[in-house]
Amino acid sequence: MDEALAELIAAAVTFIGTHFALSHPLRQPIVKALGAIGFQALYSLVALASFAWMVIAFRGVPAYAVPLWDGTKPVAWALATLVMLVASVLLAGSFSGNPALPAPGARELARQKPRGVFQITRHPMMWSFALWSAAHVLVSPVPRVIVLSAAIAFLALAGAALQDGKKKDQLGDAWSRWEDHTSYWPRLGQLHRAGAVAWIGGLALWLAACWAHLWLTGIPAGIWRWL
Repeated sequence: MDEALAELIAAAVTFIGTHFALSHPLRQPIVKALGAIGFQALYSLVALASFAWMVIAFRGVPAYAVPLWDGTKPVAWALATLVMLVASVLLAGSFSGNPALPAPGARELARQKPRGVFQITRHPMMWSFALWSAAHVLVSPVPRVIVLSAAIAFLALAGAALQDGKKKDQLGDAWSRWEDHTSYWPRLGQLHRAGAVAWIGGLALWLAACWAHLWLTGIPAGIWRWL
């Protein structure tokens, strides 16, 4: 295995492992030792450092490699563009009325009837990251993109599954009720029920991200690829 790719894998494993360790088994002992603010500071520092290492390692892997398939075909880009639009809608709608976020009133939110993107999945933010990963592998199926995207997708989806257990411990019957009325897996047939805020915000985010993609990577994406 190439040394640069091996470093990227090591960075990805570190990014995932430290996140899970600090979010679950080590959380309470560290909070007890450092307090809530101290824990948040340590968590943020470790997350930032491990993510930075992963990005630096990603850039160290040669960009040109034999792809698993031809991701340059228009059909691949069209599908990736649609996937990114769905991801943007889920992300835009995930910030309002989300009992999974660490904010006051989560128990009351979990007791309410799911609305907007939560009718699609109870983890819209996590699924937006996973869909982002899938879209990038679709058009660039080379080792460095696969490793980085797989790390982000695994962290998002495994983290969402573990979050269900943690939230059930924290919120009790309220979260159990939320689980009964929502789905872990996205019900894409319910996208039309995401709501105006999610769709307008998602479209704006999608257009901005596709426009910025050219300036950040040198590769036109989304509708800009065909304009």
